[in-house]
Amino acid sequence: MEQITRIGMDTSKNVFQLHGVDAADAEALCEAVSRPTMRFVPVKTAEQQATLMLVGVRERLIQKGTQLVNAIRGYGAEFGITAATDACRVVPLLDRIAADEAIPELARELFALQAKEYAQLQREIERIDAKLMEWHRNDECSQRLAKIPGVGPIGATLLMMKTPDPHLF
Repeated sequence: MEQITRIGMDTSKNVFQLHGVDAADAEALCEAVSRPTMRFVPVKTAEQQATLMLVGVRERLIQKGTQLVNAIRGYGAEFGITAATDACRVVPLLDRIAADEAIPELARELFALQAKEYAQLQREIERIDAKLMEWHRNDECSQRLAKIPGVGPIGATLLMMKTPDPHLF
């Protein structure tokens, strides 16, 4: 058993965690406690936390969509039908597969199931993007950031939501 040199408590809205640090551990929380000049993360309102959740759900749906597109492309390749890697090419790929009678009926049914799942994912992402755009339209700083070449409204919104107040540094 190793000797604990420091214990830190991480409090949240409804839960807390204890972190024990031994000579080999460097949990960020406990490290921060050992620095007297360290500034801590500001408390977020429930509304701010909900908005950050929107960003997290969007990221997860996009990852799921990427995974699904890759699976569809992989299964299609097993039947000799390929498409470029761009996600916008998956719908034409699925259309080609659905029309190809050389592919067994079971496989076409499974591709159709994945097509429905992909369409549902795209609708959910569009709904979330609409909510992000609404947030963007109501935030002056996000609108200014979107004017930077290469940033755009979604990028600006994500920056505003995930970046803490610079005055804290």
